[in-house]
Amino acid sequence: MADQKNNILVPVDGSDAAELAFDKACQMAAADGAHIDLLNVIDTRQFMGEMQDTLVSGDAIYQLTQDSEDYLKSLKARALAEFKVNDVAYHIRYGSPKRIIAYDFIKDHRNHLIVMGATGLNVVERMLMGSVTSYANQHALADVLIVRTDLQNQPLKSR
Repeated sequence: MADQKNNILVPVDGSDAAELAFDKACQMAAADGAHIDLLNVIDTRQFMGEMQDTLVSGDAIYQLTQDSEDYLKSLKARALAEFKVNDVAYHIRYGSPKRIIAYDFIKDHRNHLIVMGATGLNVVERMLMGSVTSYANQHALADVLIVRTDLQNQPLKSR
């Protein structure tokens, strides 16, 4: 059982829940000397029309990628500044967040643990298709820690 948290995947989407999961993962990494893989998945399904044509320009996708990279870089800097965690890599993927988080990324990077927030940004998708967190919890190739408490392990306050 020792050394089971040495490669932690933290999927982030900009939500408060994802950032709290990131903070918790940083706490664990600082205590255990673990590596963190930060992952942002750009859901390409939202860009596809009925005939599988792209509905947005390449410039818009490029801008989304740049925004994602800037966000991930800021989290990496925060890991070092606030938690003294330096072993952080960031990754951007395109496609279905559920599949990429639960299967594809884990296979490529051999993560032992996924730390993620209980809810993300997309309320409509969660209602129609189920949450990414729920899917990962049921199907992931690694253990999943769903963060429901703050850094002092107190229940989150409703907004």
